[in-house]
Amino acid sequence: MNGNAAEWFIERHLHEGRAEKAAFVEAWENGRTLTYGALSEGSARCASALLREGVRREERAAMFVLDQIEFPEIFWGALKAGVQPVALNTLLATDVYSRILEDSRAGIAFVSHELLDVVLPAAQASEHLRQIVVIGGLAPEGTVSYEDFMKDTAPAQIAECVGDEVAFWLYSSGSTGAPKGVRHIHDALRVTCDTYGNQVLGITENDTVFSAAKLFFAYGLGNGMSFPMSVGATAYLFNGRPTPDSVSDILAIYKPTIYCGVPTLYAAMIQKWEVEGAHPEAPLRTCISAGEALPAEIGRKWKGIWGVDIMDGVGSTEMLHIFLSNRPGDVEYGTSGTAVPGYDVRLVDDDGADVPVGGIGELLVRGNSSAADYWNQREKSRTTFEGEWTRTGDKYELSQNGRYIYCGRTDDMFKVSGIWVSPFEIEQALVEHPVILEAAVIAQRDSENLEKPKAFVVLKDGKTESDLGEVKDFIKEKIGKWKYPRWVEVIDDLPKTATGKIQRFKLRDLV
Repeated sequence: MNGNAAEWFIERHLHEGRAEKAAFVEAWENGRTLTYGALSEGSARCASALLREGVRREERAAMFVLDQIEFPEIFWGALKAGVQPVALNTLLATDVYSRILEDSRAGIAFVSHELLDVVLPAAQASEHLRQIVVIGGLAPEGTVSYEDFMKDTAPAQIAECVGDEVAFWLYSSGSTGAPKGVRHIHDALRVTCDTYGNQVLGITENDTVFSAAKLFFAYGLGNGMSFPMSVGATAYLFNGRPTPDSVSDILAIYKPTIYCGVPTLYAAMIQKWEVEGAHPEAPLRTCISAGEALPAEIGRKWKGIWGVDIMDGVGSTEMLHIFLSNRPGDVEYGTSGTAVPGYDVRLVDDDGADVPVGGIGELLVRGNSSAADYWNQREKSRTTFEGEWTRTGDKYELSQNGRYIYCGRTDDMFKVSGIWVSPFEIEQALVEHPVILEAAVIAQRDSENLEKPKAFVVLKDGKTESDLGEVKDFIKEKIGKWKYPRWVEVIDDLPKTATGKIQRFKLRDLV
């Protein structure tokens, strides 16, 4: 049997009678629809075009592509050709793209025309790129339009692969530094569907899915593409910025049954609806969150509005999707739940010994969706992928009832009076304050050169610093007198990755 993931995710649906069913719908005015049959043909033609242009098997195809129907066509077309698509964050700067193109040595790049101003200087300067394909709009000199690239191509046969063969690349989100090339195998896509997609999300053929999280990173790739395709469901794609207004409109107009968001956006949407006194109507049956731990207050408010829980979970680029999660009917806000079926997790101390219940340790995970490695970063690969176990870089506490409580990134944890402090615990308490929308906590040294918590907060619309009142006393009453932030600084926005992860290392640079 061919281990190429395209065989199971696409061709199977034709045999099962879904050729005319919508696989992807663009969620904007005059948006297009891509059926499973059209995806099969379009991806096969894309594979043929790649081979015709001399793109070799295992060579990389860089994808600077927004969430639009060309994304799945190119992604799966590359897999069918045995070429490795590299799905890239569409929100980065030119110099970062230059480094990624140099690192990946991609031979061809696909670029949504909206991104040309940022991508083209990097692409034209690359010594490895031989062709630049522009999706939509006019193709500048030295590039080719996607229409011309696909012209006069007959569908190619699907490349024979083994399941352990590298299929595609993602670049890590860079929450702690420069992005790293993460290589995933064909089998990993189906593993995430058989585990989280089937046994936690419970997605079915009748579901319609909208993921505010974009396709270019692991969480969004599962939500918006592999999970719906695993069961023959329909996914809505949105090529713009997911704001409270745009997401509210999509919920109201397209009425998905599954919504996938991130904590920052959940918080902003709740604030919008509280101000307006109304929310859109949609037949939501389940909602999920990842990227950053979900504050308990946000989950409770969402449940109060919709009558539907947010299933908060933890995943990573290295593991491809969520491996630790709350479950339908079994949600405990303020925790990341328990291991997803198919995965094992453990907490270890600095010496690698297991941490007892109630202790804090680094989270390690074992499962078959683990990445092959980091491209050209041997030392980092060796310290992250330890045999069957993958180090997450996250600190967790295991509660008495077997649930995992997020404490912070390994690099974010610090001690006050010799006791570990969880930045996330303080942040959760801060966002329960009636005027605070978001918060991030880091360590800062006081006049005696001792580390103490410092908070950066974003206020809700219309609120000012004077509205904070005695915020330090508020925190003391919530979580304890020694954990309160000694300094509270109001800022307009917190620095985040495109996945919604707070970049605390950038806040440390401000201190």
